[in-house]
Amino acid sequence: MKVAVVKESAPGERRVALVPETVPRLVQAGLEVLVEEGAGDSAWYPDGAYTAAGAAIVSASDVYATADAVLTVTRPDEAALARLRAGQVLIGMLAPLTDPQLASSLAERGVTAISLDGLPRTLSRAQGMDALSSQANVAGYKAALVAAEAYGRFFPLLITAAGTARPARLLVLGTGVAGLQAIGTARRLGAQVSGYDVRPASKGEVESLGATFIDLTSPLSAAGEGGYARELSAEERAAQQAELAGHIARHDVVITTAQVPGRRPPLLVTEEAVRAMSPGSVIVDMGASPLGGNVAGSAAGQTVVTPNGVTIIGAQNLPASVPTAASNAYSRNISALLLHLVTDGVLTVDTTDDIQAGVVVAHGGEVVHPAVAKLLAAATEPGPATETPSATDTETAQAAQPAAAAQPGPATRPAVAAEPGPATEPEPVTEPTGTEGDANVGRAGH
Repeated sequence: MKVAVVKESAPGERRVALVPETVPRLVQAGLEVLVEEGAGDSAWYPDGAYTAAGAAIVSASDVYATADAVLTVTRPDEAALARLRAGQVLIGMLAPLTDPQLASSLAERGVTAISLDGLPRTLSRAQGMDALSSQANVAGYKAALVAAEAYGRFFPLLITAAGTARPARLLVLGTGVAGLQAIGTARRLGAQVSGYDVRPASKGEVESLGATFIDLTSPLSAAGEGGYARELSAEERAAQQAELAGHIARHDVVITTAQVPGRRPPLLVTEEAVRAMSPGSVIVDMGASPLGGNVAGSAAGQTVVTPNGVTIIGAQNLPASVPTAASNAYSRNISALLLHLVTDGVLTVDTTDDIQAGVVVAHGGEVVHPAVAKLLAAATEPGPATETPSATDTETAQAAQPAAAAQPGPATRPAVAAEPGPATEPEPVTEPTGTEGDANVGRAGH
């Protein structure tokens, strides 16, 4: 079986799906690894490193003409999608809940689409495959650095001959993987850090990192199923925003993390809260997207300075700005999933397997993922579309993982083994892993 790594085509995307370090594991499993010319250049992995690891360097045309499975980080562009043929497998973070039409078009062309976005994250044996958590970990780290660069003062307490500089007061809203890593990084930079999350269980996680947890006086708990935060009602959200505004105003730097695929991110920092902040304050909105952000006035990929001197950074695709570390982690994730899917050198699709039920989106000419199929069905029905109750994230989401298929499709071969092959170890982190919740966000347990 030939597995190919393509060069990413999205603007600003510097990651690569597979790094040389993980190539030998796939070769030992009987797979032939092809790498498109220059695929790893932006992440500082030259073609020679892949060749030395046992991969073959090929042209883009040869990748799509000969590969059985194509590995990618994000959604390929239209030109690349047009090269896919029936029977091929596309594996990456395809965001099918955001773009269900992609799943539909791949199914129509007979392509099997497998998306790491849908991994059942509460399964302990799937932790090594959890690309959302590994990339969120990188994003949280970089968010703290972005904030420190934009802030016009020091993060740590400094006592010098020229005087004393007080430490920056930093608040993280949403303490999932990205939020906890942002807390840890900001603490290491010397900031005085606080955190907030709607899930009561997150208090211990925040405090374990040496940060202060903000307790609201209003009795509010949004703990949902599987460790995710549920979506807040309009009344709960208004009460939360009103009380948080006072805390936000007392901080110099705020980092927000909540995203919901395919929908507007929840508003955590209102216009009133921004106006109450001091000149020189900085907000990093990790939830910024074309649909909106967590912060009033934020714009994805842009930095805005408000009339009262608050800098709002619409952070976008932060993992791509740390390409080597992010690629290393993602490579371990995708290779672990690939080895779970491969039996005797052949990729076996069996949606009765709980991991595959979450990640296999299209197969055999059909969209087999129930949540994605529901979105497509709702789009064809008259009247307002019904939103799927489940979602996964970059830091997502609300409620729960997409449910496993109620009626699994026929397996193309006998079922794969329940346990993956030699699994990669989850990357070490100093914070617990999980995901951000919807409104304000919580961590998914594994």
